[in-house]
Amino acid sequence: MKHIQSRDNPFFKELVKLADSARQRGKANQTLLDGAHLLAAYLGSGKQPQHILLDAAALHDEEIAALLKRAADVPITQLDDRLFAELSELKTPTGILALIDIPQPAGTIADNRFALLLEDIQDPGNLGSMLRSAAAAGCDAVFLSTGCADAWSPKVLRAAMGGHFVLDIHERQDLSGVAKAFTGTLLAASLQASRSLYDCDLRGKVALLIGNEGAGLSDGLLNLATQAITIPMPGKIESLNAAAATAICLFEVVRQRG
Repeated sequence: MKHIQSRDNPFFKELVKLADSARQRGKANQTLLDGAHLLAAYLGSGKQPQHILLDAAALHDEEIAALLKRAADVPITQLDDRLFAELSELKTPTGILALIDIPQPAGTIADNRFALLLEDIQDPGNLGSMLRSAAAAGCDAVFLSTGCADAWSPKVLRAAMGGHFVLDIHERQDLSGVAKAFTGTLLAASLQASRSLYDCDLRGKVALLIGNEGAGLSDGLLNLATQAITIPMPGKIESLNAAAATAICLFEVVRQRG
């Protein structure tokens, strides 16, 4: 096991860039998983990380020891605690980080029976929650516009809780082109719609369009939808959080198909 003590170490410098920069993650096609839960989910998907990073306390942690056995051939480096803390955004670091290659999605929207299209979702917590819900609902794929937050950032990864590893995630997409290529029912969530989500037949091929937290969907995408739908809200509130609305729509599909 290697041990890095200096901030000037070239490998550590590259790790800092990955932790801090979406551009660097895209350039290297790599990202960091922070914590035992994310690494367990990644290993559970049948993949192996490129490198594992530990702090001193991790050497005596039973859960981490079990993960290391599952990744027995992966190089391990121990970082000084102050260096480890620089890479982890958690107030109380869990003691383990994993360097992974970002999975490349396969296929196109035409191959999907159940897809989610997200336009300009800018809050990492919202995006991560949407990916988590999509994974739990059994979505095939998620398509993200160029205005969405970086799907592989540490904050989005934490919020998705492993959802990334059971979805095809297509970033930087022309959603108009994606929508036009879909051969099933394309439903657009809109506060201005008159038709209820619960009045739609969602048992065939379905893709859901969800827009920006504040602005909603662009007119161009709304016009491409088979149907604009709304979620009935009898209470005295004018809108739902975008991630909550997405979860409701996704699980209405699950309910109907069940």
